[in-house]
Formats: sequence, C-alpha cells, structure tokens
Amino acid sequence: MIQTHRILRFVVSSLAAAAVAVTLAGVADAGGQPRGSETKGRVYFRKTCKDCHVKGAKGGEVSPLTKTQAQWRTYFQKGKHAGGTEPLSKFMNDAQLLDVQTFVINHAADSPQPETCGK
Repeated sequence: MIQTHRILRFVVSSLAAAAVAVTLAGVADAGGQPRGSETKGRVYFRKTCKDCHVKGAKGGEVSPLTKTQAQWRTYFQKGKHAGGTEPLSKFMNDAQLLDVQTFVINHAADSPQPETCGK
C-alpha cells in the first residue's frame, strides 16, 4: 500500500512538472527567445508602430536595429511606451505584443539576422 502511494505521488508530481515545462516552452525557446509569430510581429510593427516611429516623426525612428536583444527584452518586460508613460497594452493585445517582441528580438542589432522592418 505504501509503495503504491509513493508511485502514485511520483507519477502525479512528474505530470505536474511536465505540464509546467510545456507551458513555459510555449512562451520561450531554450535560448530564452519569445515564441510568438515573427511574421505577424513584422506586420503588427509596420501597422501599429511605424505611424509614429519613422525618421522625422513624433516618436523618432525605431526599428529592430534600434536596440540589442537584451534591450528589447527589458523594454517588453517593463511593458511601457512613450518614455514609460503609457502601457504597451494600450496599443496591442498580449498576443500581438508577443509577436512584435519575437520579431524585434530576432532582428535586433546584435541578432544573427539584424534587419529593419522595411516601409
């Protein structure tokens, strides 16, 4: 009886650990990169961010190359926009923000594939 109880407890704890691992894997890969859609992120960045973030515009020019990967991670962790005065959630929902985060980090100045988002 005691042996069965130990086995059952082991199975339950193993399943719980596996569930946590699967959940975390959906948010970031082994390198700590976010796992949104890079393609969607490029589109959202162009549609939402580029209105104010082009050369000579109110928000100044911003592209994935504007920051390093670590700087982009910090920016999204803080979740603030406009010098920390507005929440990012004012501009996009959580799924869209994850997609944009994936895009800009994957193409940041120090990434293996740095790039701008085009026009």
